[in-house]
Amino acid sequence: MARQNKIARNYMDIVPKHSPNRPWRVREDGMVEIDMENKGFYHSIAQKFFKKPRISHIALDKYGSVVWQNIDGKHTIYEIAQIMEQEFPEEKERMLDRVVTYFATLQRSKFIVTE
Repeated sequence: MARQNKIARNYMDIVPKHSPNRPWRVREDGMVEIDMENKGFYHSIAQKFFKKPRISHIALDKYGSVVWQNIDGKHTIYEIAQIMEQEFPEEKERMLDRVVTYFATLQRSKFIVTE
């Protein structure tokens, strides 16, 4: 049990940064859009035969956009979770789980880097 608390505590102390391989912008509506290059054999086939784009533009929702804009190499995951609780007080009860799950997805998809 103590080990699980230590791991969770260490995870919350991580200071994430945007991956330099993922250009992004804030759209006019305030939502973040991230570019992802579709590389590899299967993507090449899809691009050639099915006219799939070489670059996909991934639009984040209101939650993801706030998280993304606070990933600045200074805020910890815990601090970003606190910002999210302030930004969306009606979701406060579920926000920590939501933020941790979202960061795991970002890290698995190589949208962020951690040191």
